[in-house]
Amino acid sequence: MTEPRQQTATSAADPAADTTPTPPADRGPARGGKDTRWERLRPVLGRLALAAASGAVLFLAFAPRPLWWLAPVAFAGFGLALHGRRLWGSAGYGLVFGLTFNLLHLLWIDDFLGAEFGPGPWLALSGVMALYIAVAAALMSPAGRLPGAPVWLALVFLLQEYARSRWPANGFPWGRIGFSQPEGAYTPLAAIGGAPLVGFAVLTSGFGLARLIVHLRRSGATPWTGLARAAAYALVPLLAGLVLWPAVGTDAQAGSRTVAVVQGNAPNAGIGLLGERDTIRAGALAESERLATRIDRGDVPRPDLVVWPETTVDVVGGRDPDVTAAVAELGAPTLVGSLYRTDDGRTDNAVVAWRPGEGPGERYTKQELVPFSEYVPMREIAAWFTPFVGNTRDMRWGREPGVFDIAGTRVGTAICYEAAYDYPSRDAVNAGARMIVLPTNNAWFGDGEMTYQQLAMARLRAVEHGRAVVVAATSGVSAVVRPDGTVAQQTGMYTADSLVADVPLRETTTLADRFGPWTERVMLGAALCAVLAGFVLRRRAVHTTGRGG
Repeated sequence: MTEPRQQTATSAADPAADTTPTPPADRGPARGGKDTRWERLRPVLGRLALAAASGAVLFLAFAPRPLWWLAPVAFAGFGLALHGRRLWGSAGYGLVFGLTFNLLHLLWIDDFLGAEFGPGPWLALSGVMALYIAVAAALMSPAGRLPGAPVWLALVFLLQEYARSRWPANGFPWGRIGFSQPEGAYTPLAAIGGAPLVGFAVLTSGFGLARLIVHLRRSGATPWTGLARAAAYALVPLLAGLVLWPAVGTDAQAGSRTVAVVQGNAPNAGIGLLGERDTIRAGALAESERLATRIDRGDVPRPDLVVWPETTVDVVGGRDPDVTAAVAELGAPTLVGSLYRTDDGRTDNAVVAWRPGEGPGERYTKQELVPFSEYVPMREIAAWFTPFVGNTRDMRWGREPGVFDIAGTRVGTAICYEAAYDYPSRDAVNAGARMIVLPTNNAWFGDGEMTYQQLAMARLRAVEHGRAVVVAATSGVSAVVRPDGTVAQQTGMYTADSLVADVPLRETTTLADRFGPWTERVMLGAALCAVLAGFVLRRRAVHTTGRGG
């Protein structure tokens, strides 16, 4: 871990700029023959501890805790751990940071699969996610050479979010930095550039704060201009979000609709729910009947639209007389989450529009299936850690945006896991949706944090698209989210309940929807250019000094 002493050869992911010499504490062994193993290991152990602590702080920034401001603090610590490090050292600290965060953030995976498969699936998934962060941290080393290092470090970190959201097995976008911000100063930026821009702002603030700390530790050696630039990196993204708050609209531009959510509940049995389809169905039908009674008594207004959770019922051949009767009793069109068995023997994870007196109609089929659950890649390997390999056929992939002309308006939908992907809700809004519904079946995952993490995604999507979002969950948390991301109503977990609320309909198209995927694509291109430029500078430094960086 010994560092070169000439700044032109520094290859650190350095949030403090390349024009200031590395502090003596970062140069490795002490001089004067007093080099001991402990003196060599102490700074390494300190950085490892800082990387791990920063990963834990990042975990604390996510729901259900309203501690959004901890996210930039976490990346300030991570930036300090990477300061002055070479490529392989950065990768190692990134691995520790990523492991700590993901092991905590994805603990609900163990709640789901641990009883049958032990901690293996949770540990494996956390390890894979950490590897992405390790690679990004390594690439941050050359990018940190460039002027404006906090910006480039933020963009390079987002490279791993882009990659792991797509590969392997169609990716796993859970835990993106933007999802830590369902509320707070950075949230309004979602209306400009969606989750990618929010994540970029948080990261830039964090790495800017790290740069500021490094400058302040140099006991006045840094000119005021350097301090001002460092403070700007830390504060400008946060201030930009605050300035945009008044532009986040919540008014009803096209009237409103009274929407009801049915949460039928299910036992907290984890993987044991695999054989409890009838229990989930019975719970939804029973809660629907209770809601109908409340409506008839006048306790709540008759809704214009009812939403049931994901995969509440099995629909074989497009028929289900019990659901038809329940919808008739409610007296309102209902979006029913269904395992829809087609005539050719295939199964769709679908939302079906069910109207009183008409029965089932059009349906939306889920476009982003959950790997190793709704479809099983690499079945022989998957048999080690998933019970779903016994399915004879994978579910069918949807190909069209989720939009319904129902209840006198246009309603968009995304199903459960799709909340983590940018395009399903965006495509629905661009197809004219005035509100969004998000049915989900989260009863599998215990009473941990998964459902709150997903609700945070829904809240950020509300701001991103300028639409109210209605979350219908099997066992909670169901919620009605206003267009500014605040929660109007929500249920508890593992309880049968229903919500009835007036939901505003909006027509304005946000910049995030107009820019679409190009916000992330531009960031991706800039990050790749930064890495390339960093390697070029490193090569020039080697030729100039005759030393590696």
